[in-house]
Order: sequence, then C-alpha cells, then structure tokens
Amino acid sequence: MVLAAGLGTRMRPLTDDRPKALVEVGGRALIDHVLDRLAEAGVTTAVVNVHWFADRLEGHLAGRTRPRILISDEREALLETGGGLKKAKALLGDDPVFVANIDSVWIDRGDAIADLARQWDPTKMDACLLLARREGSIGFEGEGDFFLADDGRLTFRGDAPSAPFAYMGLHITRPDYADGGPDGPFSLSPLWRASAAAGRLFGCVLDGDWMHVGDPQARDEAEARLAGS
Repeated sequence: MVLAAGLGTRMRPLTDDRPKALVEVGGRALIDHVLDRLAEAGVTTAVVNVHWFADRLEGHLAGRTRPRILISDEREALLETGGGLKKAKALLGDDPVFVANIDSVWIDRGDAIADLARQWDPTKMDACLLLARREGSIGFEGEGDFFLADDGRLTFRGDAPSAPFAYMGLHITRPDYADGGPDGPFSLSPLWRASAAAGRLFGCVLDGDWMHVGDPQARDEAEARLAGS
C-alpha cells in the first residue's frame, strides 16, 4: 500500500501543479523511488491511493510494469493514513502488507525491506515499523518518535525531551489492521499507540541514510546527498 493521496502543502510551490508523489528527487519521481524499492524486494502488486491531481498520478503510474498498480480512489474525500488503509482493504488481499509513504528516500547499506519482512511475526505483532536514527537524517526536524527495547518493542517518546529513533515511512502490518477505525478520515497513530500499550508494536532499524523529503529545502538536500553517494 503506497500512501500517495496527500495534498503536499509543505512542498509548495512544487505541488501547485502536481501531486507530491510526482515531485522529482535525483531525476525520479518520489513515488518511483518507493515503487522501485518495493519491486526490488519482490513486491508484485502495489495499491496506490490517489486524491490531489489524481488523473496526473494515474497517468504516470500507467507507464509502470513493475509492480502491478491498483488504484484506491480517494477523489471524493482524503482519508488520511488509517482511512486510506481501511478503504483499500478489498484490494490488498489477506497476506501481510507493506504500507509506505511517498516522501522517504534512503541509501541502504543493508536490505531494509527484507529485514522488516524477516522480523514480522503476526503472533506477537500488530505492526513492525522501519526506523531511522534521528541524528544524521536529512529533512527530519522533530525530536524523535520512539524508544526501541532490546526485544524490538517500541514505546512512544511521550514526555521525554527526545527519542533516538524516527519512523521513516514504511511498515508491515495486517491488511485488516485499520478495519476497526472510524468511518471517514483517521490516522494510524492512535492504533499504533494502542498496540504499543499492548506490547504489540515493534521496530526495525535502517542500516543506511534516510532522507525525509517533506519540503523544497529537504528535496534539495536529498538531491545533493544522492549526487554524492
């Protein structure tokens, strides 16, 4: 599941005439960075939700052969992360699903997606999140999201002034994980908090360099990093 329906307001003016997914970094659209990673990891079908400049995004995706693309249409209403996953359930099948944002680009010194898949254990996990070390990441301005225990369990930063790890926009979960959420738009974050409280939210740390491409400055910084890699 590739979450590509957002308005990309922080990326303006680059998103005045296109969806954020089609902003280019290093000569490739953001969504192609994600889809290429998934294809390399063996993903054969990707569900992409669309809203802002949906026709233009669908036209771009029509030129791809790997992975096969299915569209989850959110033209009528933008549903956020949880609502988007819930709406797409019928397209996702019954197997575990990767859920990916389109504003993450990374240089991988290992095999992050394979590591995430290997760690996944549905008997004890609701979701397993790919994490980046906060220090050294490009485009991430927060104080971190999570603490990571030795057994891989995650706890939210809460009232702590900082935490060492940030969610970098890719996780694996059950395709029905968001089914219990409300109708209409909602975020996955409250579901993650409930899972963390139950000891069922886990993390896997990227061995590499993460670039969160959330605004034009971060896009320029990511381009410079990719050019120097």
